[in-house]
Amino acid sequence: MSKNSTILICDDQPMIHETLREYIEAEGFGSISAFDGEQALALFESEKPELIVLDLMMPKIGGIDVCREVRRKSSTPIIILTARGEEIDRILGLELGADDYIVKPFSPREVAARIKAVLRRVNGAATETEQALSFAELQINISRYEVRAGGEVVACTPKEVELLYKLCSSPGRVFSREQLLSDIWGYDYYGDTRVVDTLIKRIRQKLPESDEWAIRSIYGVGYKFEVGHD
Repeated sequence: MSKNSTILICDDQPMIHETLREYIEAEGFGSISAFDGEQALALFESEKPELIVLDLMMPKIGGIDVCREVRRKSSTPIIILTARGEEIDRILGLELGADDYIVKPFSPREVAARIKAVLRRVNGAATETEQALSFAELQINISRYEVRAGGEVVACTPKEVELLYKLCSSPGRVFSREQLLSDIWGYDYYGDTRVVDTLIKRIRQKLPESDEWAIRSIYGVGYKFEVGHD
């Protein structure tokens, strides 16, 4: 994980920027600030940050639309900030491709820890022994965070790659939603298992149908990756 990584902080409250900047820079990262959605998108284009911390309640262009536009062009990791009780917006943000969320009021130390964890997953894997799985026309390379189907790269967010790799690493094994939350996010996600359902839905939409493999829903439990026929 590069200590030169730049974090784009997007929030309309100056105090949030001051507090987060102190903790982020104490970890050795650089930071840049956007106070509305237009500025956020402009800085995303010009500065190419390593990660975006994005408040959903942004002036001019809302955080959801910023998230949608970033995801249309890039897999840059996004951590969304959401006020307590904004469950619908939080789920929508994750559905659009955000990698994590943090509920306000938050501990700036926690935000810094989440940033480090996300960047470690995305960037650190490249320094390890390459890990890849292959099933017929489907290849998942967790070291490069790359998914291919039929030889073509499938645009996936880091969390989508991690979830797909987790399922594919144990074909036929049923994973509960709670287990997937714990294994992929690495902390208590407040029992919000719909996050898993949302990611599975997105992955299914992106992958072609195949007679060789499928992601199966196990009613009342969770999901499994099935190869051929049981």
